[in-house]
Amino acid sequence: MTTRTHETIDTVHEVHRLAVAVDASFDDFKSRYERAVPRLDAQVFDRLMREHADWDNVLRATALNAPHGFIVYWSFDVTALMRLAGDTWRCTEYLMGNHTIAQRMFRHHPGIMLYAPLRTGIYEDWRGTTWFSVDQPSAQFASFGDPRIAEVGLELDHKLAALLDHLGVPPPARLTAR
Repeated sequence: MTTRTHETIDTVHEVHRLAVAVDASFDDFKSRYERAVPRLDAQVFDRLMREHADWDNVLRATALNAPHGFIVYWSFDVTALMRLAGDTWRCTEYLMGNHTIAQRMFRHHPGIMLYAPLRTGIYEDWRGTTWFSVDQPSAQFASFGDPRIAEVGLELDHKLAALLDHLGVPPPARLTAR
């Protein structure tokens, strides 16, 4: 194995941040989102890793944990912390994804984990409008220059559109193109 010291790869790529106004209160939409995208069942996956389970068992467990294709790996309600500075916005951020989908890209380039899971946010603006925000997956994953990774990125766009549709939010056209 050759080690290259001080090598840098500088990749410029365009990202589309999608912010979609939600016709619901912050609390209502957050609750619906968290029901549709449940937290990772850490006990199940810890057990699978301890047992060195085969990938088919991981696929089955993930399908049960992700009824709409996605799992929340981490979340943080930043509202109370930012109120200490006098801010009154309501905002919760999430890392949402699916490790079985990420694996299909990871096998080609482990650097994809910079964007998997997806970072999403639910917040209120100054008018009280609730927003759901995410960077478009296909734009992020296309930056790796590998058509196999880019194809999975497009699949994630469509899965994200289906999730928004399930939540009663019209998905941006950018997510359903192609």
